[in-house]
Amino acid sequence: CPWLKKYPLRLDLVHPMPEKLPHLHLPSLTQAHELLDKAAGLNPGPWVEHSRHTAIAAHNIAARHPRLDPDDAYILGLLHDIGRRFGRTAMRHVLDGYLYLESLGYPDAARISLTHSFPIQNAMACAGAWDCTPEELAFVTYSLQQAIYTEYDHLIMICDSITLPGGFCLMEKRLVDVALRHGFNDWTIRKWKAYFSLKQQLEDEIGLSIYDVLPGVVENTFTIPVSQPDEEPGA
Repeated sequence: CPWLKKYPLRLDLVHPMPEKLPHLHLPSLTQAHELLDKAAGLNPGPWVEHSRHTAIAAHNIAARHPRLDPDDAYILGLLHDIGRRFGRTAMRHVLDGYLYLESLGYPDAARISLTHSFPIQNAMACAGAWDCTPEELAFVTYSLQQAIYTEYDHLIMICDSITLPGGFCLMEKRLVDVALRHGFNDWTIRKWKAYFSLKQQLEDEIGLSIYDVLPGVVENTFTIPVSQPDEEPGA
């Protein structure tokens, strides 16, 4: 794949700092919405509303966080599944999103597209199938192993894991939603534990439950049906 050589993963990522994290290379809010709207036209589906709700969750939580910028968080949430613009795919959407955003000059958004499904930095620790070439999978495997996650990576992982196309819900419901569509594997329980650990760390930082800043969690958890096996709200 020629893009793999043209747009290698950035390894010069920074650790979280006591003040605001460094400026990110991102599109503007208007540009981010335009990118998602165009992607929705190319491949409409529940993943689009899932992305929009993920963005809102990221904004609301980041607004209470001492080091995160709410607008940056919103943009990262909005574009985390942008790889689905290329069609109905399984796990290759994380690679497609990474390559696409790198090609546009947004390396920080590209990284989030690659990392958002991996609270455990192992390419095998995922729910869906890897529908890509061995070369591409090797690239993702190496990139995840070498990546230095920031608090933005962790934020989008959590927001992705509490958001259905119809709104916000308890993490447990979203995890079951994914398991019903993709089944269990050797990594499932370990991945769930990683999500709950990140959630607790995030709540310690903001000083309250993440659900306190997300409207409709109770209603959505008990009224929105889980996805059907052939639906892909996001993985």
